[in-house]
Amino acid sequence: MSMEANNNERKIIDLYKVFRTLWAKRSLFYKVWVCTFVLSCIWILPQPRFYISEVKLAPEMSGEDVGGLSSIASSFGFNIGGLGGQDAIYPELYPDLFESPEFIVGLYGVKVTTKDGAVSTNYFDYMKKHQKQNWLTSPFRKAMKAVKSLFEDEDEASAGNGPGGVSAFRMSRKDYALMKGVMENITCAVDKKTSVITISVKDQDPLISATMADSVKSHLQDFIIRYRTSKVAEDVVHYQEMRDSAEHEFDVSMDAYSRFCDAHKNTILQSYQSERDKLENDLLLKQNSLTALETQLQATKVKLQQKTPAFTTLKSAIVPVKPDGPKRMLFVMAMLILASAATAAYVLRENTHNETA
Repeated sequence: MSMEANNNERKIIDLYKVFRTLWAKRSLFYKVWVCTFVLSCIWILPQPRFYISEVKLAPEMSGEDVGGLSSIASSFGFNIGGLGGQDAIYPELYPDLFESPEFIVGLYGVKVTTKDGAVSTNYFDYMKKHQKQNWLTSPFRKAMKAVKSLFEDEDEASAGNGPGGVSAFRMSRKDYALMKGVMENITCAVDKKTSVITISVKDQDPLISATMADSVKSHLQDFIIRYRTSKVAEDVVHYQEMRDSAEHEFDVSMDAYSRFCDAHKNTILQSYQSERDKLENDLLLKQNSLTALETQLQATKVKLQQKTPAFTTLKSAIVPVKPDGPKRMLFVMAMLILASAATAAYVLRENTHNETA
């Protein structure tokens, strides 16, 4: 018991010695804290604030496997909806769409306006020309740009028909870097249990953040609708063309039959009777063909409506009231804690070195 008491006493003395050593150097801590606070404020205050707007969607799910394997798996946190249905793109793959250049470039034409109304343009020009930067990092960015220009070939211009001439297939390095920045600002997450889609858009302007969140939601819905209905939509166009062609042939046959009957109104010759029966049979065939195609066209339109998925908006986009970052107070506090830890380590190390010497 005496040995344990001595060990505990030694530990208490050691902690007291550490505290006394640090307290003796409190003036150093004051200087470090002041310098750290000033430098942290100088760095973080010019950083542009950003806002995040969020949208939540619940996609229409197929009822073919309700109560089956998919429902059982979802209760354990798994979703195998893509295996049980005919769709190759199911909700778990939606986030991958946001890494598609075609999808991102498709957002460039969205009209956006800042909250103060100072800027009103498309999203591409806004991201390219109206982004705020920290003025402290401007010299470093210019220096890095000058260094890169020495080792990189001349940047080729994009050749496309989209906003700014951007092509999703072939774009310049600047446009590619801008696209990557847009990808970082737009995120999509899918809950594996409920398949609820959450779309978040980060931007320096609150109104543009909400506008783009709503636009991204619409673009995603349009993409999924086009994918789900592409085959049936082609069938509708095909049957519409066939129906129109059959209607034209029916009109031609009707006109020929009417003109023949009018021209031989009082004729009772057998040859006339035969020709009239031939025209009448041809007219009946054209009418039956038109009726069949009209029925098929209407059935395909009904199928198209059934294939068109519906999305329930659980949370609409709203203009953020408060910025989501950067967290200036947390940043300054973190820097002060880090500086304090580093200073304490330095003081104790120097004290130990002096005692050893």
